[in-house]
Amino acid sequence: MLAKDVLDKKFYEPDTKLVARALLGKKLVRKIGRKEISGMIVETEAYCGQEDTACHAHRGKTKRNEVMFGAAGHAYVYFTYGMHYMLNLVTQEEENPCAVLIRAVIPLAGIEEMEKRRGKNKAQLANGPAKLCQALAIDKSLNGWDVTRGDKLWVEDYRKIPPKAILATSRIGINYAREEHRKALWRFLLQAKG
Repeated sequence: MLAKDVLDKKFYEPDTKLVARALLGKKLVRKIGRKEISGMIVETEAYCGQEDTACHAHRGKTKRNEVMFGAAGHAYVYFTYGMHYMLNLVTQEEENPCAVLIRAVIPLAGIEEMEKRRGKNKAQLANGPAKLCQALAIDKSLNGWDVTRGDKLWVEDYRKIPPKAILATSRIGINYAREEHRKALWRFLLQAKG
């Protein structure tokens, strides 16, 4: 059954940096059986195709990154450091491998389920890309999943974030990339209040 506010493919088709900003305030939902676990997206990073030396697709298509070359609105889930999963949402047109890394969410529903997986207090449950994947039970089985279906894993409209509430900074953990890409302000997060 399709949830009524699930973002459709058109949402993911514009420029990746615009999609990364637009995802802030949206609700990431994971359904396992009858249980829904969700959080409001509060931090993202844009990875902008083969020209972006920080992007997994920079050196071309591989078995690992082939989902990035596919249709917008699909999950690209990869395993890193031999222990963590990371969730990205594919953007733009096919064969232009761009995606948005979901870096953090604020837990909304299924907090007890998240705590079972993470064993942390609410503030620490999903405040990093690996943490949110652990909290929401996101793993390689969801790689290539169509997030516009409204089943298992999807993104819903939730809260409108005013542009002045969004902070743009450089991305994290990409020391291998060229300087211009390391310095690009393609990480987006909600500014702290006060």
